[in-house]
Amino acid sequence: MAIYLSQEWHDLARELAQGFPEHAGASARMVYNVSGAPGGDLTYFQVTENGRVIEQGLGVCEHADFTVSLTWADAVSVQSGELDPNVAFMQGRMKVAGNMGKVMALLPITMSPEYRNLQIRLQAATEYP
Repeated sequence: MAIYLSQEWHDLARELAQGFPEHAGASARMVYNVSGAPGGDLTYFQVTENGRVIEQGLGVCEHADFTVSLTWADAVSVQSGELDPNVAFMQGRMKVAGNMGKVMALLPITMSPEYRNLQIRLQAATEYP
């Protein structure tokens, strides 16, 4: 089991996503800010090119297209499947700043069966402190 949002967890998530089919144009550099985590606020990033995760880990990436901010409790709820990310966004619990076109280009991926399967596998391998 990988502890949620640890580097080990990010490595596992990236590994599980390697089989994703290509989605032309679904490319973005994302930064996530999570407040109130057990060890303090944390930041992580993900770089996706044509629907495939090529980098993911703790810290920030240069030239991020957008930033997602949410609390630890909401991040856990989203990752565990208890809170739909679209609902979190609509309720203002998940805030997005930056290039909304890039966000919209990624939405079809998050609705795909491959993404849902990844989430189920990642949830089963995740320990929430």
